[in-house]
Amino acid sequence: MPLVRIAIPAGRDAAFAQMLSGGIQDAMIATIDVPADDFFQVLTEHQNHMLRIDPGYLGVSRSSEAIIVEILMRSGRTDAQKRALYRTIVANLERRGNIRPQDVMITLRENERIDWSFGDGEAQIAP
Repeated sequence: MPLVRIAIPAGRDAAFAQMLSGGIQDAMIATIDVPADDFFQVLTEHQNHMLRIDPGYLGVSRSSEAIIVEILMRSGRTDAQKRALYRTIVANLERRGNIRPQDVMITLRENERIDWSFGDGEAQIAP
């Protein structure tokens, strides 16, 4: 049940958004056991002055086309699963959309089952 937020530079088309969405979803399915129908994403487009990403932080050379991927998910994945997720997202986006690996920043946030309501004011997955 991850909730994915993807921040992209302005001016990209619907096909680009679809490619990002699919590449990230497929990586989550392959690496962190997300079911195929567990699909919740928010894509936002930002003008240059509203998406500020350091072009050289930690020695990574980012272009003006860099994106930020935020994934909120239940806790419990191993470090190995998280590292595999990062690698698979970047590989999918590079292969499908020719996105430079240096231009993909990924951050994970974790919470518990009680922190989710999928509608009706209920905590459907909480014990």
